[in-house]
Amino acid sequence: MALTRRQALVGSAGAIAGAAGIYALVDEHTGAPARPPAPSTLPPEQHLLSGVQVVTDNGAEVLVPPLHHAVVTAKVATGDLATARGRLEDALRQLESQHPTTPAGLGVTVAWGLPYFRRHVPTQWARLQPVDTRAQKPALLDATRFQSDPAETVLEQNDVAVLLRSDSLQTIDGAIKALFDDPDVLEKTTIRRGFAGGGLPAKLAVAAGVPGADLIPPQAELFLGFTSTLRENLGPSRIANLETLGLARIPQGYFTHGTHMHVSHIAENLEAWYVNRSYADRVHTTFRPGLEVPVGTLTVPQGPAAVSTAADVRRSYRVHGAIGHSGSLQTASRLARRHVGPDGTVYAAGVAIPQRADFNTLDNPFAWSADGSVSADPAAGVHFVVFNPTSDDFHRVRRAMDGALPDGTTLALDARSEGQGFNSILTTTRRQNFLVPPRAHRSFPLSELRA
Repeated sequence: MALTRRQALVGSAGAIAGAAGIYALVDEHTGAPARPPAPSTLPPEQHLLSGVQVVTDNGAEVLVPPLHHAVVTAKVATGDLATARGRLEDALRQLESQHPTTPAGLGVTVAWGLPYFRRHVPTQWARLQPVDTRAQKPALLDATRFQSDPAETVLEQNDVAVLLRSDSLQTIDGAIKALFDDPDVLEKTTIRRGFAGGGLPAKLAVAAGVPGADLIPPQAELFLGFTSTLRENLGPSRIANLETLGLARIPQGYFTHGTHMHVSHIAENLEAWYVNRSYADRVHTTFRPGLEVPVGTLTVPQGPAAVSTAADVRRSYRVHGAIGHSGSLQTASRLARRHVGPDGTVYAAGVAIPQRADFNTLDNPFAWSADGSVSADPAAGVHFVVFNPTSDDFHRVRRAMDGALPDGTTLALDARSEGQGFNSILTTTRRQNFLVPPRAHRSFPLSELRA
């Protein structure tokens, strides 16, 4: 029997209070995967998560993401940044002492938005903000609406966003309490929750009574079916760091080992996806028109040898009047040529740049919001979290999804049409860009410097 959101909150998941309840069902349907051990020392980067299990499916290596995820956004609650910085850093270090920085423990990434930099450390920010040398713009830009976004898409103005990842919901709840229960440091604006793992989208969506849930493939990793966390689909190592690809100039090296983080909430229309489109149509929409794979395949390899170029996408548009999601993104999200990073790491042509940390959600659109903008009815969606070297790099990839390719080509596709790939069944409700400082400057960055 399907559960309403209220039943899920107070019924079998009642051991965990509030909006977290529905996600406690994750632990009823799966056990924590085996995880590699944590490294002996923490990296200078906040956004890199160690100890991620790798399995092989359909000949492709697939990363097994943490079961539970949360993003908490907040406003700065004080003008005394020196005291707040010390309290937040103490809480972060305490969490690190309690939990390894792996899915078996806890991954914490603290990212800061332009409202924080402009309001609280404007002079320091003007002096030390990283600059995108390719785009000739700041590395952190205000979020923007894209062609396929509705006019109602909210461009958020949070000071900070904290990404929490763990196989334990209890660990995430404890981290939220430790980081946000001090009223003199940060004031929560939203809590966004979700989950990841093969088989969970179908089980939880059915339990929550989401329309179209019974059509989700039983072992799917995402609501839309196809496996997303293939190793070759995700940026490796430090590729998304500000400094790695040479895209950013970093004054005095302050933000070296940092990165850019985009956060958005996207609603997904499951009935339109599964009822109105055949399996072949879903393959062509997800990857590229004309691609043939055996019916029922969920993991489709997309290695460097299969990367679509702008010419491939233009040809697809001429022949089919449509572009595929992966094919269009790859024109901007894959390395055009071999690159050697500052640490000597070699990144081959065709390697992915973005490092995604997105997760399924039944939030509508949030699990909790300070302004009450939360519906009681669960809805299939994704909290999209991705690390790119700069805002402009993310914007290039997102524009390619709409048919505006990085070589200057703009394909004549109507916004949110079926020809635009996923866009006809996705609706972005919220967006914001953030800067992730290195671990050394994660707590109220720049506030320790004189104006």
